[in-house]
Amino acid sequence: MATEYQLSVTPVKVTELPPEDKLIAQGHAIMDTTDKWKQGKTYHETVRTYSRNKFKGETANWHCRVSEHGSEDGTFEEFWNLLAGNKGENEVNYVEVVEKATLVKQLSPTQTIWCMFYKFPSPVKPRVFTVLQTIELKETSPRTGLVISIPLDLTPIPDFAKLEEKRVQGRYVSIERIKDLGDGRLEWRMATSSKAGGLLPQSLTEMSMPSSIAHDVPGFVNWLRTLREKNDGQILQSPALATEAAAAAADAHAVAVEA
Repeated sequence: MATEYQLSVTPVKVTELPPEDKLIAQGHAIMDTTDKWKQGKTYHETVRTYSRNKFKGETANWHCRVSEHGSEDGTFEEFWNLLAGNKGENEVNYVEVVEKATLVKQLSPTQTIWCMFYKFPSPVKPRVFTVLQTIELKETSPRTGLVISIPLDLTPIPDFAKLEEKRVQGRYVSIERIKDLGDGRLEWRMATSSKAGGLLPQSLTEMSMPSSIAHDVPGFVNWLRTLREKNDGQILQSPALATEAAAAAADAHAVAVEA
């Protein structure tokens, strides 16, 4: 893959994946600029939104949300394990429009390919968004977890492409960062750019993005609280468990492919 790759809604071929370290570096770079974006509305009293217009060569604007959370919402470990471990299937539980998720392939403990199936109110047809998800956890102070999703084109591998179920293809790129603020508090920041595909005007996508991404925050927190109630007040506590779980999934997937 050419080294000039930039995070955007333009899909990359599954056979030409960008270097992982380049994805991580660009994810951090974009996150560091989001405070300078134009501030928008605040949703649910605490979720601030920002946006910036597309740059030359980009085909969609960028949108960002920022929220801070205390231990009553969840610990750093809880957020990380649910946002980084088995992320595709987890989103079905807190992103209202995500209908299901199909694991295409676990490439490594830090990279996974997912088909994310979205169902919208009529008359908008269901969509599939296929992404490569890359995760990074930094244990140095302040602890920081990064999850990057980039759009993929699966057509070079027909067995992968058929998993998309011939739905209308949408595209999104996103970066999520959780940062330990100390004293049991954390910041959850997400930036994304998206194109719904099909005949849906891009202007409608841009208009709905701030409220849509903000709505995911209470959805996630409420789901986490439900998990706590079902698990005697706590869930996975070690950040390493997300990587360990991904490694186990990769091993299981490799065995299944060999069989």
